[in-house]
Amino acid sequence: MIDNRICMPDLLFYKKELWLLVCLFSSVYSVAQQTDSITYRELSNVEVVEKARPSVMREGVPVQLLNREGIQRLGLQDLSEAIKRFSGVTVKDYGGIGGLKTVSVRSLGAQHTAVSYDGVTITDTQSGQVDISRFTLDNVESVSLSIGQAGNIFQTARMYASAGALSITTQTPQFEKKEYSLEGQVKAGSFGMFNPSLRYEQKLGKRYAASFHADWLRADGQYPYTFTNGDIVTKEKRKNSDIKSLRTELNLFTDWDKQGTLRLKGYWFDSHRGLPGSVILYNDYHKERLRNRNGFVQGVYENRFGERLTLRTQGKFDYSRTHYRDFHSKYPGGQQTDVYTQREYYASAALLYAPIQNLYFSLAEDVFFNTLDATTPRCAFPERLTSLTALAAQYKNNRLTATASLLGTFITEEVETGKAAGNRKRLSPAVSVSYRLLREYNLRLRVSYKDIFRVPTFNDLYYDRIGNKDLDPEKATQYNVGFTWNGTFDKVKLDYLSLTVDGYYNRVDDKIVALPTMFIWKMMNMGKVDIKGIDANLSARFALPSGMSLQLDGSYTWQDAVDKTEKGSKIYGHQIPYTPVHTGTVAVSWENPWINVSWLLTAVGNRYSLPQNLEANLIGGYAEQQLSFNRTFAFGQSSLRLQAEIVNPGDVTYDVIRYYPMPGRSFRGSVKYIF
Repeated sequence: MIDNRICMPDLLFYKKELWLLVCLFSSVYSVAQQTDSITYRELSNVEVVEKARPSVMREGVPVQLLNREGIQRLGLQDLSEAIKRFSGVTVKDYGGIGGLKTVSVRSLGAQHTAVSYDGVTITDTQSGQVDISRFTLDNVESVSLSIGQAGNIFQTARMYASAGALSITTQTPQFEKKEYSLEGQVKAGSFGMFNPSLRYEQKLGKRYAASFHADWLRADGQYPYTFTNGDIVTKEKRKNSDIKSLRTELNLFTDWDKQGTLRLKGYWFDSHRGLPGSVILYNDYHKERLRNRNGFVQGVYENRFGERLTLRTQGKFDYSRTHYRDFHSKYPGGQQTDVYTQREYYASAALLYAPIQNLYFSLAEDVFFNTLDATTPRCAFPERLTSLTALAAQYKNNRLTATASLLGTFITEEVETGKAAGNRKRLSPAVSVSYRLLREYNLRLRVSYKDIFRVPTFNDLYYDRIGNKDLDPEKATQYNVGFTWNGTFDKVKLDYLSLTVDGYYNRVDDKIVALPTMFIWKMMNMGKVDIKGIDANLSARFALPSGMSLQLDGSYTWQDAVDKTEKGSKIYGHQIPYTPVHTGTVAVSWENPWINVSWLLTAVGNRYSLPQNLEANLIGGYAEQQLSFNRTFAFGQSSLRLQAEIVNPGDVTYDVIRYYPMPGRSFRGSVKYIF
């Protein structure tokens, strides 16, 4: 029987923190109730020809950006495909259309990477990592990745509390000649993939607008693969890899002029999928099933008071339910069922103050409350209350950008059964500098440092028997030195050329790992990892005759991420699991009046599946390609976009995670009509 209890904290113990939550949510609600009777001025003869883009070259830390134009130009159809274009990123993919996908930055682990959706952070307190396959690329305006502390100091305190941040920004309605927009799209492809989607935008007077997005995905996932066992090579087909998912999103945009702006979002995701599991000794069939249901509502309010002070408040409620089933005769009734339910209540307030020109200060306070219910034996029903306070200062002019921040963290927990982990508090500093070396050339030097940590997850602390409530936070120290340069060359029709090179050193202490203790495994603070690396990015755009253009993008990462836990051990000085020494990507796109063509290449070097770098643990490198063809036809105010893709045209056999074979050659096509 499923236990649906909601574990609530002692109200007297948390009365101050809960009162702050109420006040922050009330501030958003009260502003939303204000009328729009205030007078305003309407500007005329103003034409917006392009959306503002963040300047990534002058940042003191590495920032990589892929906007809507780049996504369409490269023909990308999946969020993980876009993220793989960034250097220093590892996307763990468990195979198939519906496989779990997580993001790790510079080998620090997925738990050290924050994921934000329209400015509000997404979390999973149970596992500490976010499955990015829950999000579609169809309604995304831009995807950016910052490593270290981003130069934008006007953000939530939660965004300060990570080693890297993946920011997903969805489309905002743009009404030019019509007060509505309707976009329908159908994707289809190999392995039974069928993915229709619909997006509708409506202008609601001068101050309000709304948008709705929905998409449905199904696939049987039965792709062929080659299985090798010694000298025996057989052709197999993936089983129990099907998926059905529904994703919906509703947005309300308001602009009250001097009373500020408010954006409200409601999101729902529901998926049914099979878990194909690992392929070992011909045991390629599994009967595990997983249903994920995740929904949240969030609001972001922003207002500017004069020329010097800006306020931004946020509120969010997040609900997540995971239903796992395994069918086997060894279980009573023929199946095992586990249900996990997470809830989060989140509020944030941030102030940006500019006392003089070029100097900015920010103060952000975040409070959030997390709960976990589970039907597993000996569930502790943990509850966690977290308070984050971030203070930052920044000086910025044409040549210099200098930023410093200090994050204060306080965490307290309670459990319904057993003993809770102790309170945690810590200060985390970060500094970064970007300096333009020459006035005549846009050559910049950037240097950054950040000290950060990640709190043990509920699984680390309380999972049945292996959890350890005495765990300390996992600490990470980041150093980065790099150069950025961009310019143009009119004589060779080079519209744009940019180059960034960064060298970095990360050290992880008190790494949380699972170690055997007598008869069972236990989570322990035993790991130390040294990570040295180089990230390089190149982008160039050439103007060709007859209205044609050629775009070239490339990235390369070299990483030496080795274990430094215990001298003399069998794994000391060995490359940590699933971290290749060399990775790189190349993207070439040719735009022309007939049919646009793009070619993508992803190359990954050898990796090891276990900490000991033995031949038996080696996973061979691979190079995967993708070809995309697209053409857009205009019909008055409407347009039709056709796209066809060949994924892995070389039919390369490879694993991202060992024993989880990836699909071979596949085909996809899409038709999009905008009215």
